[in-house]
Amino acid sequence: MASTLLSKTLLVNRFVHSFSSPSGNTQIFTSVFSKKLFQFQANSTNVAYNPTRRFSSFMASSVSTHRAQFSSKSFTTDDPVVSPDWLHSNLKQPDLKVLDASWYMPDEQRNPIQEYQVAHIPGALFFDVDGVSDRTSKLPHMLPSEEAFAAVVSALGIDNKDGVVVYDGKGLFSAARVWWMFRVFGHDRIWVLDGGLPKWRTLGYDVESSASGDAILKATAASEAIERIYQGLAVGPITFETKFQPHLVWDLEKIQENIAGRTHQHIDARSKARFDGTVPEPRKGIRSGHVPGSKCIPFAQMLDSSQSLLPADQLKKRFEQEGISLDSPVVTSCGTGVTACILALGLHRLGKQDVAVYDGSWSEWGAHSDTPVDTATS
Repeated sequence: MASTLLSKTLLVNRFVHSFSSPSGNTQIFTSVFSKKLFQFQANSTNVAYNPTRRFSSFMASSVSTHRAQFSSKSFTTDDPVVSPDWLHSNLKQPDLKVLDASWYMPDEQRNPIQEYQVAHIPGALFFDVDGVSDRTSKLPHMLPSEEAFAAVVSALGIDNKDGVVVYDGKGLFSAARVWWMFRVFGHDRIWVLDGGLPKWRTLGYDVESSASGDAILKATAASEAIERIYQGLAVGPITFETKFQPHLVWDLEKIQENIAGRTHQHIDARSKARFDGTVPEPRKGIRSGHVPGSKCIPFAQMLDSSQSLLPADQLKKRFEQEGISLDSPVVTSCGTGVTACILALGLHRLGKQDVAVYDGSWSEWGAHSDTPVDTATS
């Protein structure tokens, strides 16, 4: 059935090559986003990770987990994360969409699309952090245009009325970036799954292996949509309306202005060694050090041992230790604009919903020969 659907509706023919395996039920084709091979089976199956479900009080978020019905209109946005228990209870609600937004550093040698194929939360669609990006920029996964984002999200079947829960395969890492992207484009009904897929599986909840025909078609349509947008071609229909929030995204010029004006406290989410410039940057051609006047709070300090967001009191203490005032504006940065969003997520839990993220981050700033750089020995 999946093969028939694909033959009728396939939008990215140059990326897709299907054929039958010896078993007759597996198709192999090129990922529409990363162009790396991975397998889809015609029918998805559930795989129980742990037959015994165990619950711990620290695993519940501050969001009520007993709520049986989901309502994207009434659900609070005060806390940016939801617990696995809450998601499991509401997984089948029609106005709730789930996205797997796993992304890994190149040196980790992990393929997020292949891992999605092996195990993902039932019904989740794959959101490619690298693929849904500005195709005119040489910088990695820069924020796409409003039109491109609207086209991708529409192709994935997400409407403005929907609530969206995003997760990743590390616990809490790249999912925060997609949470921030949705908010930049005006969609506040977006939450991160606390602890991500690892905590979901630790609690014994089922995962799906392979992807359904519907997931394949939506991924294909999303890939084709962003390609067409950046080629200046028409796409449609666009069912998701964006409302750009410029105060949530900064560029290089805004950072330059802030060095002189100091209107915002600048927090860098990279490791202390990278911030101090005592180790080389992982990307070639990038200078070591940090933006003058910025402070370092490594993103890992926002998380507990289960890769869940720390409680508000502990987050507040960590920011206060670095002299960050919650009463003053904040901009965050990191290496490529991913983990900076974890700082923004933590600050959102503390009530700061207007934190800006420097999209180009150090991969942009450190690559310029004329931008000022401080080090521990400066």
